[in-house]
Amino acid sequence: MLKNESWTAARDLLLGIAGPVNTEMISLEESAGRILAFDLKAAEDVPPFDRSAYDGYAFRAEDVKEASRENPVTLRLTGTIAAGDVGKPVTPGYAVHLMTGAPVPDGADCVIKFERTAFTDETVTIFDALCPGDNIVRRGEDVAAGSLLAPCGTVIDAGLAGTLAAQGIVQVQVYRRPVIGLISTGSEVVEADQVQGAGMIRNANRSTFTALLEREGCRVCYLGLAGDDAGDIQALIENGLARCDAVILTGGVSVGDWDVTPEAMERAGTQILLRGVDMKPGMACAYGTAGGKLVLGLSGNPASALTNFCACVLPALRRLCGRQDPMPQPVRACLERGFRKRSPSDRFLRGQLRLDGKVTFVPACEQGNAVLSSTIGCNAFLLIPAGSGPVEAGTELKGFVL
Repeated sequence: MLKNESWTAARDLLLGIAGPVNTEMISLEESAGRILAFDLKAAEDVPPFDRSAYDGYAFRAEDVKEASRENPVTLRLTGTIAAGDVGKPVTPGYAVHLMTGAPVPDGADCVIKFERTAFTDETVTIFDALCPGDNIVRRGEDVAAGSLLAPCGTVIDAGLAGTLAAQGIVQVQVYRRPVIGLISTGSEVVEADQVQGAGMIRNANRSTFTALLEREGCRVCYLGLAGDDAGDIQALIENGLARCDAVILTGGVSVGDWDVTPEAMERAGTQILLRGVDMKPGMACAYGTAGGKLVLGLSGNPASALTNFCACVLPALRRLCGRQDPMPQPVRACLERGFRKRSPSDRFLRGQLRLDGKVTFVPACEQGNAVLSSTIGCNAFLLIPAGSGPVEAGTELKGFVL
């Protein structure tokens, strides 16, 4: 068992264990935010034919190569092609009126906007020379058949959903949303809807992590709240291992007399791989596996648990979801306010990014382990390297976006 590893080593340890869950077929209409479970290659060209970029006229560029204001060229019209119609071939000396998106007929190799012409019901007069291909959206210009549109592990967004539809795909193979069992511990904890007696605190971790996990595409199975009793916690873990793809616990992972979560994990068959991570906040934790499933014990202090989760655990859960890119997006930003404390270990500041000509990080006013309200609106963490003294406003630091 490892102890007090760096947060990057802890993150990489979990990332190396996690693997995608199985897959399922769903309708395209319900696919937003899901993870593509196959390499999407184009079966068809998009668009499937050459089409007009404008309302205008299609003809042969050869017929107007000498056209100018002083020497206009008049072509006879053969008709009109609306979007969705197919016209007859265009022959020398003729043009066809067509609408935006309409197929360019055989024989024609350029299009001119109607605003640049003079026209009657029977003729169109051209005042400029054009080149073959002008104002034509070529077949396959958007997507060429056989091209890779999105690799396995891509999050389905609006663009990908539309691209799937353009390929005629209405049923999509995606990774199943992994089920994460969530356990709260602590004899001083009561559920949010219960009466808060003297010395008791409400269970904020349950809602905090439910929101985090749901946002990442997981399904949450709340397994319950246990006091500081290893047997009770063990029973909840065993239930979670039977029903879920991974289990997360909050509370009882430090070294106090009542911190019995690691003991309960082992009694439930968990091989503990790591105790404690060299970071602040979020140092207290216990990571392990049972039957190939991750069992992750985090601090009971909400902000501390959230920081550890985002820095160390989140990439592994994203891989469990099937994400190709499990790592949070890195960022460099300048501190709007300085931070006065020394940082013997790597220290994560939570706060909000602001774009105002440069990337500025606005740290939460309070950074304490138990200050959950400081995470409201938090969309990024910045890292103060271990060994740093107080950090001045304007200092550029590395971090990551949530």
